[in-house]
Amino acid sequence: MRYIEPHGHMVSRTTDDYQSIAMAGCEVLCEPAFWAGYDRASVEGFYDYYRQLTEYEPARAAKFGIPHYCWLCINPKEAQDAGFAREVMQIIPDFLDRPNVLGIGEIGLNKNTKNELAIFEEHLAIAKEYDLPILIHTPHLEDKRKGTLLILDALKNANVDPSRVVIDHVEEHTAGFVLDAGFWAGMTLYPESKCTAARAIDILETFGMETIWMNSACDWGISDPLAVVKCALEMKKRDYTRDLIDKVIYQNPKTFLEKCPNFKLP
Repeated sequence: MRYIEPHGHMVSRTTDDYQSIAMAGCEVLCEPAFWAGYDRASVEGFYDYYRQLTEYEPARAAKFGIPHYCWLCINPKEAQDAGFAREVMQIIPDFLDRPNVLGIGEIGLNKNTKNELAIFEEHLAIAKEYDLPILIHTPHLEDKRKGTLLILDALKNANVDPSRVVIDHVEEHTAGFVLDAGFWAGMTLYPESKCTAARAIDILETFGMETIWMNSACDWGISDPLAVVKCALEMKKRDYTRDLIDKVIYQNPKTFLEKCPNFKLP
């Protein structure tokens, strides 16, 4: 079974995880910039992190035959201090010419504050200036609907091309808003929150399979780097054809990622 992992935070995972996803058929992995499990205290900390995403992690993935791509930003969890966030954002252009950089992400909202929204809008401006695709994080649990609608309003105001934006972590109550507005949607498969495999397949059956992908978003917390493969097996149990499964876990992310100038399949 071949698949693409479009959202995995491998800096938080072990080399055993790389070996596991390689054996399961992962052909490409994409890693959005993320929270480190703690709030970083300096711009230099982010500089080193962006080096990790663009230099060290691709080399680690290559040992297992997996091309590694990344997205760059300051994550919404660290965007509340707008002054600090803007200092960090000043160094992002220094890394945008790295060969594994796909675009700007994962930007978005965490607690739906004014400062987070301002930094989100400024990230959109960087993406537009450099003509790059965008990957967006939507808030968790009870804030997801409100945050998703705020994000959609900001995207409309920024006049970005919806076909080059993927809005991630959608669930049953937000997928329709995202897809109806012409954006791509991502479903995150988590053991304890976000979507289970069964829920994700129900969303596919409700909203269609044309501009949607699924990902593990494996990170520091309880998460599963093999979540996409396990969901594909659940689809097989529901009698989905091999072609339909391949469309969701390989062809769909491939179609979106090919909008990124640096993306190339092995």
